[in-house]
Parts: sequence; structure tokens; C-alpha cells
Amino acid sequence: MYKLSRSRIFIILAICLVGIFFAIPNMLKDTSKLPSWWQPVNLGLDLQGGSNLLLQVKIDDVMKERMSSLEDSARQVLRENKIRYQALRANPDTVTVKIENAGSRSKAMAQFLKMDDGLEVEEGEDGTLTIKYSDIALNQLKLKVVDQSIEIVRRRIDELGTKEPVIQRQGSDRIVVQLPGLQNPEYVKTLLGKTAKMSFHMVDSRTSASEARRGKLSTSSRLVPGAEGEYFVISRKPVVGGENLIDAQPAFQEGQAVVSFKFNALGGKKFGEATKNNIGERLAIVLDNEVISAPVIQSAILGGSGVISGSFTVKSANDLALLLRSGALPAPLEVLEERTVGAGLGSDSIREGVFASIIGLIAVVVFMVAAYGLFGIFTTITVFMNLFLLLGALSIMGATLTLPGIAGIILTIGMAVDANVLIFERMREEVKNGRSTKDAAEAGFTEAWATILDSNLTTLVAAFVLFYFGTGPVRGFAVTLAIGIATSMFTSVTVTRVMIAGWISRYKPTKLPI
Repeated sequence: MYKLSRSRIFIILAICLVGIFFAIPNMLKDTSKLPSWWQPVNLGLDLQGGSNLLLQVKIDDVMKERMSSLEDSARQVLRENKIRYQALRANPDTVTVKIENAGSRSKAMAQFLKMDDGLEVEEGEDGTLTIKYSDIALNQLKLKVVDQSIEIVRRRIDELGTKEPVIQRQGSDRIVVQLPGLQNPEYVKTLLGKTAKMSFHMVDSRTSASEARRGKLSTSSRLVPGAEGEYFVISRKPVVGGENLIDAQPAFQEGQAVVSFKFNALGGKKFGEATKNNIGERLAIVLDNEVISAPVIQSAILGGSGVISGSFTVKSANDLALLLRSGALPAPLEVLEERTVGAGLGSDSIREGVFASIIGLIAVVVFMVAAYGLFGIFTTITVFMNLFLLLGALSIMGATLTLPGIAGIILTIGMAVDANVLIFERMREEVKNGRSTKDAAEAGFTEAWATILDSNLTTLVAAFVLFYFGTGPVRGFAVTLAIGIATSMFTSVTVTRVMIAGWISRYKPTKLPI
């Protein structure tokens, strides 16, 4: 034990130095000039103040829009197949139509089932057909609506430049938005009140962006910016609207990242006709009056689905798919609750948390020094190193520290010496059994390791359970607790071992100072 290899000592010291390096920004008052990769731990809403909003996704409104779209699709199908019908109407969650002829009714049922995945068609006694989504498809649709709404909210929040916002689902149809440092919820509500608008337009190849700026622009075209700073001249009339887009997913084609998409029946027909007549032209995908992609149409895209190819990475393809999906089913958001946390309250929380940490640290240090003398001083050094490593790890991860997170750190301070207590007590037992100083020190680390691992693993399991089932503050506590356990195991076993090994090698003591 006391003859550690240089490589192991180097690795241990390197990890400690890296932890100290990334923890340094947390000690500085002004970090605005530091690079983005070297920043302090982000403070949560309860520590720096800000706005908290609870939003409800109005899924009923989305269902009305979806039923209206199904009504249009059903009307189109009936006309194309020359089926006579009566009383076609969209209801809140169904579409009904009356068809007198039995043969036409059967034909219509078969065609309706092709309009969209997950549809069911029921036949009434009076010849009325009811089109609706199955329970499974309806639940999937509602989940997708909330996920897409969260993505829309995230895009809006990013415009604020708010650092580390918390945007997460609560329940089945609600979204919690926490914006640390932002004290103006009215502006946030206005921003979130906008609905994302998705549409597909043909790019006007006859007019360049520079010509459009000089006024040489047709009344049927308009100039819009692109996501990467360039400008596009596109037709004012969209080829198809985003309300007809029902899905988009990242995929691979010939080893390249692409985005696959799918329209409903009406959107697929419009899109197929437009691409068939404009091969070689560019198609602009516009979200919030900004062109997010403008691929060249390689061939007619029939059947309501297709692939967008380009210079996509896996991440950019996934991002584009998310944007397409987020524009497919825009859902109104209703503010159920708003709360503003003052910065002064956050400062008080930080001050009280730091004070509690200092008190806990002093108590641990006094006990360890009183109980174990020189080895207690070694333990004190490892406790401070544990704090540096914990802060460094949180900074590297870009984690957000909340008040429960501070509670996790305080708990970690107390738990950080558990392993050392087990090691030192084992050393005492070995000395009582007549073993030499070196052998007793060696046995302290080797024999106590199983107990240390077992006790910390059980606590880690509890932390993972809290993280998996908890939300918000509970997860913050679980994260700091889990990281604190990992860093305390490292410092208690390895850092303490290096110091004790160095002390034994240098002074060759005849008895242990415990």
C-alpha cells in the first residue's frame, strides 16, 4: 500500500487538479469574461430568483383542428370516389357522415381507414359512419401534442437567452417552465402565447435575394430570412401547410443522416402534385417566418411521405425532425399559475446554505481531528478536496444547483468521512491484533473496502430511485447526492491513501497516530 506506483499517483493528482480547475469559477465574482466551457455551476430558480409558469396544453383545441382536417380529407375522398353523402360534419372527437347506399358505404369505410394511421370507422343503423381515432392512437396523439408543445416552448424560451431554463412535463397535459434570473413573467407569457406556424413554399428561382432587396420582387413572392443568415425569395402561397404534417423522424439513407416525413391524405396529395411539377426546384420549409431548410426536389414525392436529404449530421437531422413535428400540431397554451421568486430570497437561501455547510464542515473537522489526530487532518484535506471535485463535476456537467442540491452537498460533507472512519477503525483493530504499522495501514484500506463499497452502493441506489421517480427539486437533490458519493469514495480511499502512504514512507512510524 505504501509503495504506490508513480502512474497511479499521477492519475490521482491529475484528477484532483482537474476538479480544482473547474471549481475555480465558483469562487469568482465576475465570470462574464470566462470561456463558455469554464463557467460556475448554474443557480436554480430558488437561488437566483426568476419566473415560474405552469402551462396547460389545450389538447381539445388540437383535437378540433384534427377533426376538421379529417373532415376535409373525408370530403376529398368521397368526391374522388364519386360517393354520394349527406351531413358530413366534424365533432369535437369524431367525424360523421351519412351514406344511404350500402355498397358505397362499404367502399367509403375502406377509403377512410387509409386516410390516417389509427383511425376506426363505425357504422350506425341509419347509414351514418363515424370516423374516430382508436384509444391507443388517441393517447399517442395526445402525448405527441404535449411533446411538440414542449419543443415549441423551448424554442421560444431560447429567444430570451435565459441561462439553463427548466422546461418539463407535469402530469399528462401540463408544462412547467422555470426561468432563473427573469423577473418579467408578462413578457414570457406573451412570448409563449405565439403559435408556431409551419408551411412549405416553392423558392422563386427567377428572383435572387439581392434583386428582391432592390425592389424587383413579384407580388406573388416575398423575401424571408434563413436560419443560417441567408435570405430566400419564396412564393406567398404555400404548397401545403404544417397542419397536414403528422410525423417526422430522423433516419439514415445510404449512410447519410436524413429526415423522413409523413403527411395526412390531403397534405400528401397536395405535396405530391407540387413536387411532381417542380422537379429540380427548391422547396422552402418555413417555421415562424424563417426558412429552416430549402432542399432541392430530386423526384416526385408521392404517397404522403418522403425524405429530406442534405448536409445533415445526426444531431441536425434530429433537430430538423423535431422542428417539423413541433409545427405539425400547434396547441394553444393556457397559463394556470405564475409565480415570481425575488433575487433577494435567492441570496438569503444561498447565504443560509453556505452557513449550514460551514457549520457542518467545522463539526466534521473537529470530530475527525479529535478522534484520529494526524489522520484526522488528512481526512480534513480530503473533505475539502471532495468539495472541489463535487463543484468541478457539477460545473463540467452544466448542472443547475437548487436549494435541495445544497442540502445534498451538506449531506455529502457528513458522509464524506464515513469511509475514513471505517478504514481507521479497521487499522486500530489490526494494531490491537499485533500487526505492524505498515501491515495495519494496508489492512485498513483492503479489508474495509468491501464495507465501504456496500454502504455507498446502497445510498447510490436510493439516489437513482429518487432521480428516476422524482421531479424538479427531488432530482436536484439526487444528482448532488450521487455525485457527492462518487467523489467522496474517490477522495476517502485514494487521496487519503496517497497521503498516508507518503507519511509512512517518509517517517517510517512505529505506531499509528490514531
